[in-house]
Amino acid sequence: MLTRVNASTKMADRAAAVLTEEISSGRWPVGSKLPTEVALVEQLGVSRTVVREAISMLRNAGLVESRQGSGVFVLKPQTAPLDLSVDESFSPGIKAKVLQIVEVRRAVEAEAAGLAAERADEAGLAGIGEALAAIDAAVAAGGDGVDEDLAFHRAIADASGNPVLAETVRYLGEVMRTGIQVTRANEARREDFVEQVRDEHAAIAAAIRARDPRAASEAARTHLVGADRRLQDADDRFWARASDPTA
Repeated sequence: MLTRVNASTKMADRAAAVLTEEISSGRWPVGSKLPTEVALVEQLGVSRTVVREAISMLRNAGLVESRQGSGVFVLKPQTAPLDLSVDESFSPGIKAKVLQIVEVRRAVEAEAAGLAAERADEAGLAGIGEALAAIDAAVAAGGDGVDEDLAFHRAIADASGNPVLAETVRYLGEVMRTGIQVTRANEARREDFVEQVRDEHAAIAAAIRARDPRAASEAARTHLVGADRRLQDADDRFWARASDPTA
């Protein structure tokens, strides 16, 4: 029987951790089929959306694969997957881990933006513009904009014309979701932070539209440097809440 996921934790992360443990322990051996989505919903005590997100995390980590019409199956591990997730229960390390994540994003997303400026077609440019508008719409509606922020950077990576880079950005986005949530929660504390982020995103999109690779890379790098600076500005109370969202 699977461990039920506590509703006070980050649902998809915890569900993915439970499923990963079933695989790493050998209870679900290589080649075995995972329980159906309906069964996982019942056993974990979460929604279908949470189960789908958790399966997506496992798939991005190379632990499982979906086979059309057959289900989800455990894969033979090629190498140990990178653990870039943020452990919310480890409060002394959360700040350092989130700042390290920002450094990784700076390297990857600056390159993606530069390539997008060189290679984006009209559909790619339109996708970037739509994703940018969706962030503002989400925030205006009272959301945290995390999904839309991730979608914006995925749209840029897609427009780079490099499918490996695009998949890397997708993978990083999923495993670093908690870190991005912390980053955006910090930025939402102050209106000037919100404006800075909006302006930085707009600068990236504008440089890509202008077909200026150097400016696009620099705009993406500036955005992540700004994220680092804003996180450094956060006080201990913010990091305590980030470490324990239920507090």
